[in-house]
Amino acid sequence: MENSRQSYIKRNLWIRAKIIQAVGTFFIDNDYLEIETPCRIPAPAPEAHIDAEVSGDWFLRTSPELCMKRLIAAGYPRIFQICRCFRQKERGPKHLPEMTMLEWYTAGHNYFNMMEQCEELIRFVARRSGFENFLVYQGNSIDLNAPWSRMSVTDAFEKFSSVSMETAILQDRFDQVMAFDIEPNLGHKKPLFLYDYPASAASLARLKPENRSMAERFELYISGLELCNAFSELNDPVEQRTRFENEEKIRRESGSRAYPLPEKFLESLQFMPEASGIALGVDRLVMLFANTTNIDDVVAFTPEEL
Repeated sequence: MENSRQSYIKRNLWIRAKIIQAVGTFFIDNDYLEIETPCRIPAPAPEAHIDAEVSGDWFLRTSPELCMKRLIAAGYPRIFQICRCFRQKERGPKHLPEMTMLEWYTAGHNYFNMMEQCEELIRFVARRSGFENFLVYQGNSIDLNAPWSRMSVTDAFEKFSSVSMETAILQDRFDQVMAFDIEPNLGHKKPLFLYDYPASAASLARLKPENRSMAERFELYISGLELCNAFSELNDPVEQRTRFENEEKIRRESGSRAYPLPEKFLESLQFMPEASGIALGVDRLVMLFANTTNIDDVVAFTPEEL
């Protein structure tokens, strides 16, 4: 038998298989349609800090988000997908340039509904994978019993950062403070939903009707590890176009490759109902259940081995 990394990660790959099978069971039992959308697309969603892999005159998707939302707009109320996504310059203990993503969308739901569903999903996966109500990660026992913790981004800045959220945004340090001061402190006793992001970090999320300085967005943290990013979805094509144009402007000014706007997606938004959507990193979820801090330990092959 070859004395390779693959010889030592068999347990982790079994855990991975059980998790993916459990995810499929959860959604099918809840009347979700499993769908597949193209890997190769003419225009990714413009995001200042995410670079798509080039494929001829098109691109490999960084997320299946745009196509999945077009399906919601076409009248598919509950859909999910487990798929490969591709991003340039993403390599490290928690990042791969080719990753496995779970995305699901639900018409008629908002981001608070999505928090509840995300909690139900991971608790279901834990039970199906033999972990029940507690998860031990790097010596830390995490209580998976409901309800999970919730904290606003504003409160997280007040509790863990030496600067306010407003100051961090003005100094263009929001992501830096989040990564180094806040995220390592989140979700160590119970999983934690960090919610209500500033409008400048809204991405494709809807702004709160009663306070348009904040976006209906959340991320889930377990033992300091970010697992997912979720929204009440923006379905205003005019506002979405403006956001995309602003992101493209930032990309051009920073020297990044320009993308064409995803016109067919923007056209479809006028038909999209109120909905929530979420992207969850499957590789990171497996890292938690396999009790490893290195993403290489939960994939059959790393890029360097090919």
